[in-house]
Amino acid sequence: MTSARLRNMPACGNRVSKRAKMTGKSGWRTPMNAYKSGLTSRKIEYGVIPPKADGEFVAHMEVVLDTYTTPYDCRYPVLNRDEQPIPLLKETRVPIPATTNHPRRVDYEYERAGTASIFMFGEPLAGWRQGRGREHRAKVDWAVEMGALLRGRYAAAEKVIRVCDNRNTHTIGAFYEAFDPVTARALVRRLEFRHTPKHGSGLNIAENELSARTRQCVHGRRFATIEALRAETVAWHEYVNDKPRGVEWQFRTDDARTKLNSLYPKIKT
Repeated sequence: MTSARLRNMPACGNRVSKRAKMTGKSGWRTPMNAYKSGLTSRKIEYGVIPPKADGEFVAHMEVVLDTYTTPYDCRYPVLNRDEQPIPLLKETRVPIPATTNHPRRVDYEYERAGTASIFMFGEPLAGWRQGRGREHRAKVDWAVEMGALLRGRYAAAEKVIRVCDNRNTHTIGAFYEAFDPVTARALVRRLEFRHTPKHGSGLNIAENELSARTRQCVHGRRFATIEALRAETVAWHEYVNDKPRGVEWQFRTDDARTKLNSLYPKIKT
């Protein structure tokens, strides 16, 4: 059993009093003049720092950006895909339902019950998205999900344009591990991969869909089984697909060449 109790932890962040910040009574010691200048060692922004003057980075970036400006064509749909690990957590005590006097009460403690993975697929121009719960996120899992889409929703499409991250599971070889050679080849021939640049996964629209699903479906909740996670995920994408909303990607290649000029190699003449 894993304890998530936070009661004995020292206060931190905004909950630390001004006096505690100055004297270090909270366990952190920050000079007073650091607060006056606004420069504290605890103000850190995390993100992806792109490389400087990288030809491979900008080449992949422009391919993806040009893909997003292509008009919608049902024969060549653009499909984004991303994934998210989810811990499965069992309640150790029965939660107390919410009343008019207090919100729903859940005990700090929980029991780990393994992990699962959400595969998020999104077709930005059609306003369609789908979340799938899997026990694993190996090559075979990815190929099985893609095969189901190619033979289902995209059965009439000539070729599906796949925009995805640079993961080692996103390979055509994965289809040969999941299907017989004839089936694998038939599926692969109808796929075209367009990878986001390394350390440039923010160009994948599926990340935005995962963020929305997390806030609307998963945040603040515990799922004890993958069946429960799947049920809630299906309910979410059925709800959002009932009123399709497309994605209008406004950052174009010309914008990148102007605003991200430092990423482009400087040609020596």
